[in-house]
Amino acid sequence: MTYSKKDITKALETITAPGEGKSLVESGAVKNIVTFEKEIIVDVTISNPTLQAKKKIEVEIIKAIHEHVDQKADVKVNVTAVAPPVSPLKPEKPKVPGIQNIIAIASGKGGVGKSTITANMAVSLQKMGFKVGILDADVYGPSIHLMFDVATARPLSVEIDGRSKMQPVESYGVKILSLGFFTDANQAVIWRGAMASKALNQMIFDAHWGELDFLLIDLPPGTGDIHLSIVQAVPVTGAVIVSTPQNIALADAKKGVAMFQQENINVPVLGIVENMSYFTPAELPENKYYIFGKDGAKNLAEDIETSFLGEVPLVQSIREAGDVGHPVALQENTPLENAFSTITKNTLSQLVKRNKDLPPTEIVRITTMSGCSTN
Repeated sequence: MTYSKKDITKALETITAPGEGKSLVESGAVKNIVTFEKEIIVDVTISNPTLQAKKKIEVEIIKAIHEHVDQKADVKVNVTAVAPPVSPLKPEKPKVPGIQNIIAIASGKGGVGKSTITANMAVSLQKMGFKVGILDADVYGPSIHLMFDVATARPLSVEIDGRSKMQPVESYGVKILSLGFFTDANQAVIWRGAMASKALNQMIFDAHWGELDFLLIDLPPGTGDIHLSIVQAVPVTGAVIVSTPQNIALADAKKGVAMFQQENINVPVLGIVENMSYFTPAELPENKYYIFGKDGAKNLAEDIETSFLGEVPLVQSIREAGDVGHPVALQENTPLENAFSTITKNTLSQLVKRNKDLPPTEIVRITTMSGCSTN
């Protein structure tokens, strides 16, 4: 006898496709049914590649056919695991709810004042009336909690829609999450990349950021695992690169720009900030000494066709303000407050242009950054 494919299909409709919430037939998992006298062959695809999942669906198909078609049928099941297609128009993970713009602050080289720029840009944005948050992603050397005088604070737990979430610490009107809140200040963080990435994802998605106009992400130096984890986790609106004027810092800044401009990453670079542009001694406020060279970052911005966002002098009070947890941008009508305000306004101008001319950034779906330095 030859079995009816209609009867076999009805039997398969009683089985739920793994992770689909639909029957095997409705989900399109059944690709082919072949019958030869007392033999029935079913070709099916599932999205779960594990051996356990394949065996489970095979057993369920055989059982369903024996119950609903013929108990003596010789049933053979060919199970193929196929990953579900990802629409190029839809990111794998949703945008962080409530956050309008995510700005990465990066540097190719350590010690160029990236966290100082992040902290003061956040304060400048807050003074302009924006709702701002900072994610300190510098896993091995977090400092934002120190610069905002909340070193001893700890994020509280709040219940949002039945889920327990972290409440960012707020200082000077800026919401902050940093690994510095969760680690011993006197103990080194010795984590592999996967552990650091998991911790960052928790601070992004398991936190109650609320409504933010801007989330600034203070990245670690270089172009490594953490950077890739961030662009894989969230759609970064744009990046700001921080450098000092000397050639060795500029060379590393180029790598930072190149990372974001890689075809598979494609995060718009909003511009370059030059920190420690010149030294002005307190007793000679009109004098400028270009210790590390002059106009290095400005020339680099021209060479790579991006914007020069502004410069910050090498002034002792910036360091002192950071050490005591009171960013200099909190001051009113001082040269330093004006410098950070100018940088922030220039960044906003580039952001408006970016959002007008370019589509939203997508989440990156790669596992390596070929061609980029991982120093």
